[in-house]
Amino acid sequence: MLFSRRDPAGWQERLRVFLWPRRSWVRSGKYVAKRIFRLTASPHAVAAGVSAGVFASFTPYFGFHFMIAFAVAYLIGGNFIAAAMGTFFGNPLTFPFIAAGTWSTGRFILSGAHIGSFGNGGHSRLGEITEKGLFTNGFSGFVERVAHLWEPIILPWSVGAIPLGVTFGIIFYVLTRWAAIRFREARLRQLEMRAAVNGQAKDGAEPEPSRTAIAMDEPSPVSQQKPPAGKLNDTAA
Repeated sequence: MLFSRRDPAGWQERLRVFLWPRRSWVRSGKYVAKRIFRLTASPHAVAAGVSAGVFASFTPYFGFHFMIAFAVAYLIGGNFIAAAMGTFFGNPLTFPFIAAGTWSTGRFILSGAHIGSFGNGGHSRLGEITEKGLFTNGFSGFVERVAHLWEPIILPWSVGAIPLGVTFGIIFYVLTRWAAIRFREARLRQLEMRAAVNGQAKDGAEPEPSRTAIAMDEPSPVSQQKPPAGKLNDTAA
């Protein structure tokens, strides 16, 4: 395959790149921002797509963030590519804060309802899943372990993701729309200045003479030829 690695990356290398990209988080963020601003969609579609991706990053359904972002982007008229890039908001640097904030918010909202305590049973269940694996005993074991985590972890996280995801989604919508408009205005000014410079260069250049004018100015080869000596003597006589 063209441009493929000579030595395929192992899981350790993939994990390292996931936790810390080769370009660093700052350069990767700038790269994603430029890709977003250069999309040909309208500023509303770009901003709505980014906000959909940010909202999806607050949900606890890892592995389904793209599908959630696409669904939300479809409902609010967002761009799907911008939605996929918006999920970049959820990364190893922000996930600890997202998890703590959404879970605490969900616990606060559900304080009137009877929900399991993460402190009492959540740690032991997480330890069991870490030790035995999430997919032990097939699909039935997966459903059983998810059911054990639903009440103390997933339910509060899901409930808390709604207000926080909507809030940050609105914030990123406003910022992205403003930045996209400014980026396009600056790009338009740059193109206009470039067109003006090219126009001035064409106006200041001397026009090239046409081939007809060149042919009229140059003496013909026949007139430049000297007559033979005999003809010169006859003419003189």
